[in-house]
Amino acid sequence: MEFAECFPIWPRLTPAEQKSLSGSVVCQTVKKGAILQNQNEECTGLLLVRSGQLRAYIVSDEGREITVYRLLDMDLCLFSASCMLRSVLFELTIEAEKDTEFWLIPAEVYKRLMEQSAPLANYTNEIMAARFSEVMWLMEQILWQSFDKRLAAFLLEEMSLEKTGALKTTHERIANHLGTAREVVTRMLRYFQSEGLVRLSRGMIEIADEAGVRALCGG
Repeated sequence: MEFAECFPIWPRLTPAEQKSLSGSVVCQTVKKGAILQNQNEECTGLLLVRSGQLRAYIVSDEGREITVYRLLDMDLCLFSASCMLRSVLFELTIEAEKDTEFWLIPAEVYKRLMEQSAPLANYTNEIMAARFSEVMWLMEQILWQSFDKRLAAFLLEEMSLEKTGALKTTHERIANHLGTAREVVTRMLRYFQSEGLVRLSRGMIEIADEAGVRALCGG
């Protein structure tokens, strides 16, 4: 797919705006595990995913991670352009969870076009609102949901993304996603296994009872 096909409001931009945007974007490819945006960096630019999967997360002072949201095909990341969003006070790290191809949009170009184009400004505001909704949902999960339900929901999300119930992952990686310690994840997974919900092996978690996992996290 070309940039115009992945950018949802492309037809609503003027020819001059389309030319300015297409002339400034750069297509890049990164390998799984690459860090695209570090919390100490001021402004990477906006990221539009062509294919692959990115993870946006925050890191505590103690070094504990928690995933805020993920970016899949045709998703646009605004928070990688912190210089354009002065009101955003938290800092994100963005990591490639899979080999990923994306377009990098310079923040200054996007900001200038957003000031000129009402459709682009509205589109940007919609994305911003959606991302903050995800942050609020995450806070609600942490504050009000028990860890067994959060872990069950994560396993189902992984199954949906990977399109398989045999998940190649580690307890450490799950802990980083959920903002907890690896030992906590290990204990809960062993409990799940004792209940017949999952089967554990080295580097693998197999969902043995999908209906039971769904019931655990509330359907």
